[in-house]
Amino acid sequence: MNNFKKIGMTALAASLVSTSVFAGELTATGSAGMTVEGYSGSTLQSDTGYSMADSVVLSGSTELDNGMTVSMSFELDSDNPTTSSYDDKSVSVSSDTFGTLKLAGHGGSSATSAVDATAAGNIYDNFDGATSANGLTSAGVNLLAAAGGANNLYYSLPAMVDGLAMNASLNTAGDTGNNALGFNVTYTGVEGLSLTYAQADIEGGSSAANGDQTVMNASYAYGPVTVAYTNSDYDLGAANSRTLAQDVTSYAISYTVSDAISLTYGTETIESGLSSEVTDAEYEGITASYTAGGMTISLTSQDAENIDHGTNADEDYEYWALGLSFAF
Repeated sequence: MNNFKKIGMTALAASLVSTSVFAGELTATGSAGMTVEGYSGSTLQSDTGYSMADSVVLSGSTELDNGMTVSMSFELDSDNPTTSSYDDKSVSVSSDTFGTLKLAGHGGSSATSAVDATAAGNIYDNFDGATSANGLTSAGVNLLAAAGGANNLYYSLPAMVDGLAMNASLNTAGDTGNNALGFNVTYTGVEGLSLTYAQADIEGGSSAANGDQTVMNASYAYGPVTVAYTNSDYDLGAANSRTLAQDVTSYAISYTVSDAISLTYGTETIESGLSSEVTDAEYEGITASYTAGGMTISLTSQDAENIDHGTNADEDYEYWALGLSFAF
């Protein structure tokens, strides 16, 4: 009897091991970076600042007997040392027939926030939020996206037409009890061309906090040159407010000098939703990068004018940065 038990347990163990190895895999990717940066302006000469970034993403997937694939992913980083470093987590189920359904427990996106980065690469981010740290007049851009967040659903339809991708999102609104729907459509059926249109509802629990965001993107690559255009229109019910209605338009042109060297010039114009602010905030910048293997060196120079939507001299600033990043 004991011999039969040993044979049975040995067979079961071998079966479990062979099944787990065949069914799925777990991968890890990482990145790290160092940046030195500074600001200058009529009323500001900031000290040089130093910062670092680090991230490890763990991803796993397995294929079920019915042909569906289940995947999960989460990130480990030190973005906020005072809170958990476990974020950007999601699980998805996909198949060629039904498409992909993704549930983001943290770090999710809406149909618009997934595609609303400006053509110039969000230059305003380098000036936005610098008020307390650097003495800037304004935080500039406060709201641009009908953002995602925690426990949101994102669905990608299966491929039905070559070059056409369609996605939908369902974003929960927390205590308001309302859910916000969104969709985006991307067409890449012409070589070098990419066109995207996206729209998402914003549900804040009241007429003043409800609204929508619309995003339009277009880019065309011909040889080493790529030109791009983006527009993001964010509008809530509470009118006459800079942070509740903003229109952001951006252009960029990139030139790939070689496999290792590239140059990008871009502009961004932000129109305020406040009727008394008729002056647009304007940003422009140029970035040069050199890539060798998993290492990238980048040099950035950017200008901001009228960041508080006025014409005072203390609303114009310059920003520079030297970055070194690694991927592994």
